[in-house]
Amino acid sequence: MNHAEYVKLKKRVILLHKIQTLQDRVPFIVLIFAALIGTLTGIIGVAFQYAVNWIGTYRTTVSLAFFSSFYLNLLISVVLSALMASLAYFLVKRYAPESGGSGIPEIEGALENKRPVRWRRVLPVKFLSGLGALGSGMILGREGPTVQIGGNVGKMVFDLFRMKKDDYRHIFISTGAAAGITVAFNAPLAGIIFIIEEMREQFRFSNTSIKAVGVGVIMACLMYQILMSPSALFQIGTFHAAPLESLWIYIVFGVILGLAGVLFNQTILVSQTYFQKFYQKGKYYFIFTGTAIGALFGLLTLVVPTITGSGFAFVPPAIAGHYLFNTLCYIFILRFMLTVMCFSSGAPGGIFSPTLALGTAAGLIFGTLMQSSFPEYQIELGAFAIIGMSGLFASTIRAPLTGIVLVIEMTSNYQLIIPMIITCLASTFIAQALNSQPLYSAILARTLKKQQDSTL
Repeated sequence: MNHAEYVKLKKRVILLHKIQTLQDRVPFIVLIFAALIGTLTGIIGVAFQYAVNWIGTYRTTVSLAFFSSFYLNLLISVVLSALMASLAYFLVKRYAPESGGSGIPEIEGALENKRPVRWRRVLPVKFLSGLGALGSGMILGREGPTVQIGGNVGKMVFDLFRMKKDDYRHIFISTGAAAGITVAFNAPLAGIIFIIEEMREQFRFSNTSIKAVGVGVIMACLMYQILMSPSALFQIGTFHAAPLESLWIYIVFGVILGLAGVLFNQTILVSQTYFQKFYQKGKYYFIFTGTAIGALFGLLTLVVPTITGSGFAFVPPAIAGHYLFNTLCYIFILRFMLTVMCFSSGAPGGIFSPTLALGTAAGLIFGTLMQSSFPEYQIELGAFAIIGMSGLFASTIRAPLTGIVLVIEMTSNYQLIIPMIITCLASTFIAQALNSQPLYSAILARTLKKQQDSTL
């Protein structure tokens, strides 16, 4: 090798080294942006939670104490809830139709490059419409809005910093979605697993993407714990591990929850079909529907407040034994029907929290029956309530790992993991055996079909 060839080879080696060094630095830049996305999502998510709590408390306080007459207060409650809900539905209808519903299918569609992410519209509309819908007392969760907000924050960062690489767009949206789950439940590990499991068909798994999701989740969790609380979401105490000889009960429980999850999903999908047909009859039918539902929940707030709201307020007293068996049965039935109505109507809110509340009621009902039938097992009703949360979540969302980790992080009951796994696997198996499609996948498929039909 002569000198000229040696110099040429040396330059090539130096160039390759610079390229490799640049490639090593790129993930670090991605992690910085992931931290920014997680921080912003955490701050917005906490602000959303504070605002929802304040509006709900203010509305309830005014409704109970504005007049000395019960009927006048009832009128105030109905009017306030109707106005909040109508505003929510109007914002969705007028400015960002993709903000209706949970928003999680929209993020899944965006990760497949099949749905747009119009963050300039969605961020304010989802925040404000979510406040109106949840503040009116509807049975909706805040996790759907925070996931969609987080995904849109990721796209916002991607656009504002004028990044071009599609992999970064995908990573940023995924990071924001995981941060959204985290800030909704103070559950960082569930946020990571949610992206890997629920969005497994859309998520592009790589060292960079999983690190970015992890960083985003950490920052969102820090924001929640600094601005809100470092404690687990539910302060309900801990329960003993299930006796080994009683584990067969959890298989039966899982089968029942699997059937309930299939019925729940099918009822939602059928109801959505009827609502969509109804909305096509008139331009303002969507807004009128929201107004009527809001008015109904204004009425229920003063008559039967237990069956209103996301369900977070229901879970602790229910586990503490404040409700009789018959009361739990009617709460389960009413919340089941009203959850289907709220979510199917296109209201901007999630389904996770209402599902957890339904699982709690189902667990207490089933646990009471087992407690009287098998007293030798020394069954704790609270344990069945916690396991019911994860089991119904698994059969409905079809994400058993997410359900297990989410409930454990929310309740700090790690010792229940074995019966929880058994229940979730059984419920998921039944749902799959009955060919029940996961709820979000079914909703996304419908959205994409509607989008395709509109372009023909």
